[in-house]
Amino acid sequence: MFIRTRLVRSTAEVHLSKLEVNEMSSDNPKRILVTGGAGFVGSHLCERLLTAGHEVICLDNFHTGSKANVAHLRANRNFELVRHDVTEPYVAQVDEIFNLACPASPIHYQSDPIHTIKTSVLGALNVLGLARRTGAKTLLASTSEVYGDPDVHPQREDYWGNVNPNGTRACYDEGKRTAEALYFDYHRRHGVPIKVARIFNTYGPHMHANDGRVVSNFIVQALTGQPITIFGEGTQTRSFCYVTDLIEGLIGLMNSPADFLGPLNLGNPSEFTMIELAELVLKLTGSRSRLIYRSLPADDPKRRRPDISLAQKQLGWVPSIPLEEGLKHTIAYFERTLGLKSPPAHLERIVA
Repeated sequence: MFIRTRLVRSTAEVHLSKLEVNEMSSDNPKRILVTGGAGFVGSHLCERLLTAGHEVICLDNFHTGSKANVAHLRANRNFELVRHDVTEPYVAQVDEIFNLACPASPIHYQSDPIHTIKTSVLGALNVLGLARRTGAKTLLASTSEVYGDPDVHPQREDYWGNVNPNGTRACYDEGKRTAEALYFDYHRRHGVPIKVARIFNTYGPHMHANDGRVVSNFIVQALTGQPITIFGEGTQTRSFCYVTDLIEGLIGLMNSPADFLGPLNLGNPSEFTMIELAELVLKLTGSRSRLIYRSLPADDPKRRRPDISLAQKQLGWVPSIPLEEGLKHTIAYFERTLGLKSPPAHLERIVA
């Protein structure tokens, strides 16, 4: 059974209204490794797994992840935080592995492109080696970037992509494509149980204020009165999935039947131009920031929207948080982290 989520209160950490997913209940506790667990998505996943009664090992080198993202989890006796780089082997007895380790924003993954490739490729090899030794099931957090600047719209899982193999984005795009190949080869050759998710643009609390992603960029610029930077003419599109929706998709995929491996698109199919996003952020923040235009970066996709019919069929999954609602929570998070608004008393533990 798959349960969709809805927001139940305006917090920096959005809690789920229902947690009774059969496979994730405390009646069947597991020891779960989350690589990249202190990152934006990983920290939400760790909290979700702990809430369901599981033991969680959060592995992170803190290159882009932050201890602050998981500070409120450290008092939980089922939570263990380990500083470790997945490019080096890690040994633990675990039942499942969510492999989320890798910088995901262009600013971060292009800052050290060689290490980005190592994180995707060596990280996959080390995770798969651990899964093979322990019999653990492992899920790879791949990316919509494997489709490159797509010629097919919307993007289906059977589309092979249009990727520049030696451009400035290749360290991330090709690293993830290689990681996918390794996952399927380990499954075919060694019988390792795998799942592969292709994650489309995701946003929400715990995003970096300076990660260069469009949602965080626009919100921070609007809140601080800076001009909002639009690359190109602003007609390029993206589809934005709120983080709690994504987490339920990842959990649903991990718990799907053993013969369903993926790859599986996870994202919100509602499509917005950059100008539409900017105007919505301005409306919700009440900002008077003006729009400025800059040249489009090399190999930047013109259109990006997932076809999620496979996720609907296999998991019964469909995102439930509309963009405006999710942006309100994300804006509130950035207001607190930027010191523009004090959190309510019951949230002080979260943002401390």
